[in-house]
Amino acid sequence: MSKDPRKEMIMQKMIERQNEAKVVRKIVLVISIILFIAIFLVAGGGYIYVKSALKAVDPDNKKEIPVEIPIGSSITTISKILEENKVIKNAKIFKLYIKIKNEGDFQAGNYKLTQAMTLPEIIDTLKKGKLVEEVVLKITIPEGKQLVQIADIIAEKTNQKKEDVFKQLNDRAFIKEIMEEYSDILTDEILQKDINYPLEGYLFPATYPFYKENPSTEEIIKSMLDKTREVLNDYTGQMEEKEFTPHKLLTMAALIEEEATKKVDREKIASVFYNRIKAGMPLQTDPTVLYALGEHKERTLYKDLEVDSPYNTYKHKGLPPGPIANAGKMSIEAALNPEETDFLYFLATSNGEVIFTKTLDEHNQEKAKHITNKK
Repeated sequence: MSKDPRKEMIMQKMIERQNEAKVVRKIVLVISIILFIAIFLVAGGGYIYVKSALKAVDPDNKKEIPVEIPIGSSITTISKILEENKVIKNAKIFKLYIKIKNEGDFQAGNYKLTQAMTLPEIIDTLKKGKLVEEVVLKITIPEGKQLVQIADIIAEKTNQKKEDVFKQLNDRAFIKEIMEEYSDILTDEILQKDINYPLEGYLFPATYPFYKENPSTEEIIKSMLDKTREVLNDYTGQMEEKEFTPHKLLTMAALIEEEATKKVDREKIASVFYNRIKAGMPLQTDPTVLYALGEHKERTLYKDLEVDSPYNTYKHKGLPPGPIANAGKMSIEAALNPEETDFLYFLATSNGEVIFTKTLDEHNQEKAKHITNKK
């Protein structure tokens, strides 16, 4: 009995397909096993790595490592500092651990930590502020203070003569020395011939802790410049976008600081200044006149507006040569993010209200209502 060729061909193809299916299943199985092993190894390796990073760097090493946490340090900065000092194994995992545990409120200062400390022990130390030394002196510099006032505060806190402190703050050799260390914020702009005092506006308003009774003026100033640098670093991108140097930013921020009465006014005040500059108008802000006079007065008189000084924004258009006081973060942010308005004038009333107007007529009407004429 002869075989049907077509049936044989069909049977042959079926056998071939079954063999191919077996091969495919084997390949899929092998690949699946390989992937599973790879995933397991990666996951296992990751788990082991994270678990290791959460442990002390060296449980047997109790040698003290000095670690400084600067004022205003972010969690990211603190994590990097701890990793750089080899107190923790991984900054990113430490930062993640802090977020998961909802920890924070770390205290600035100088610490002595060890590689034997666990993460909870390190966190507890930084939260409680268990410092190498106790804070024995605090110097608070309020917002809007001028260099002469800051010198007075430093002198009072450190039992020095006001004249001696102020002299050092303006000593050319001292200025050039610290300019080298803080070249990113202290540029040649502070040495322009029209600048009254090079460090005016650069000593950030904050409370500064010190761990000895009589820190030198240099140590105090460097602490303040560290803070200024830290604050300005947060705005590097915006400064580049607006083509602001630190000097220009601090100069504008100081004007806003001196004119502002509350937070909500600052962005509008900034808009007035920018609008006037754009329109080619002088800023005409009284604090610059008083700064030029070197006086603190309740009222600016008409005769005061005639003072011959590059800081007098009634006589000279644009920004003054430099800051006229120190500015806080709110004023710095307002200088970088002014409100969009058409205002060209503003008027601060005796009750602290600020009235904004678009025209000189409107401004004069409000002035007649709220302000006694200057004499």
